Amino acid sequence: MVSFDGRAAGTPVEVWDADDRLGRVPGLARPTGRTVVVAAHPDDETLGAGGLLRELSAAGRPADVVVVTDGAGSHPGSPTLTPADLVRLRAAEVREAVSLLSPGSRVRLLGFPDGAVREHRAEVAAALRDALGADPVTTMVSTWRGDGHRDHRVVGEICAELATEVGAQLWEYPLWMWHWANPDHADVPWDRLRALPLDDRAVVLKRRAVARHATQTQAWSGAPEDAAPLHPAFLRHADRDVEVFVVDDAPPVGPGADFFDAAYARRDDPWRLGTRWYEERKRALTLAALPAPRFGSALEVGSSIGLLTADLAVRCDQLLATDVAEAAVRRTADRLVDRPGVTARRHDVRDGVPDGPYDLVVLSEVAYYLTAPELVTLAGRLRAALSPEGVVVACHWRHPVHEHAQTGDDVHRTLDRTLGLTRVSTYRDADVALDVWGVEGRSVAQREGLVP
Repeated sequence: MVSFDGRAAGTPVEVWDADDRLGRVPGLARPTGRTVVVAAHPDDETLGAGGLLRELSAAGRPADVVVVTDGAGSHPGSPTLTPADLVRLRAAEVREAVSLLSPGSRVRLLGFPDGAVREHRAEVAAALRDALGADPVTTMVSTWRGDGHRDHRVVGEICAELATEVGAQLWEYPLWMWHWANPDHADVPWDRLRALPLDDRAVVLKRRAVARHATQTQAWSGAPEDAAPLHPAFLRHADRDVEVFVVDDAPPVGPGADFFDAAYARRDDPWRLGTRWYEERKRALTLAALPAPRFGSALEVGSSIGLLTADLAVRCDQLLATDVAEAAVRRTADRLVDRPGVTARRHDVRDGVPDGPYDLVVLSEVAYYLTAPELVTLAGRLRAALSPEGVVVACHWRHPVHEHAQTGDDVHRTLDRTLGLTRVSTYRDADVALDVWGVEGRSVAQREGLVP
């Protein structure tokens, strides 16, 4: 039985989080161009897409927000709040919440009766079309058509029609699904779920924005009709470090070996690793971030032509450098032919991790070619291949690239969540993300005995 009683706990968040399918949901890159977020009720936009609003704002592309209903039906029979009170309060709440997440976002309140979207379907469609205006829309974000709640379903259906009409991609956010379903429910669209990773700031701001919807999260009197419409257990589903959307497009797929073989056939150094200051500086940053002066056994995934490999070899007794492109492996082997302890091997980490254990694993400008599920699998395999003092270093370009299955920032968030290691150092600038994780979790000063 589908339940929309937000005052009841529903399916615990732990039940969903314990299912490994949730951690393997393919990732989404943040939309480019104009994004319009549509909410059936004031608070849907925050619960379902508040992190997206923050991420787009931080990227300088604030989304437009359109709220379809006035929210007057959330407290039927209340002795404290009249429908007019709720209309006024909930309008103020949604403006405050969106302003906190995305100060540059325009908020438009359509004011249709709460619970009666179906009865006003044509008028809602016309009002949403007017809200889109003449400016192109790249992505429409709406409540999910399969959420079960009538208003959510109808708003989702209208948005799907409008997205087709204006040529926009449609993202739908489930809200009630987490409450009435469980991971094995037949209506959970696992094949169409996509995850947008959120940074720490987005998670914190979303939590604060949810609290701005006080009419929905707090009791207004001791009367049963004034209880908070949304149970704390329900709200926990909105407190993840990812937001999950239903998207009909196929998930992103990273390029295979043929892509890299063709790149090396065209140019000896396809990514100009030997001539760009960015690359030289990045190698220096990577080496400086290593928490120990020397390592016994190391694995480098994606060695390319072996420039970073040569630097790592100076600090490793044994180093295995892998790449999917045969030409890259040959160039690495030729560069390090006189270096003892270095082996260059053609290998695709999608097929597994070469036998360890490893004191050091380096992922430099490679993991964004993997899809989110592939990266989650790799993280687990790397963790199992580490020695008791093992260290993982990741360094990636932060800007979007068409051939990448996910962004560098998404890679680092996934690794931080799935490696099961302690992050011991972090570096960020506009171009590069660099993180170091360790089994022991000790800092350089702790390794040196300078601090406890």
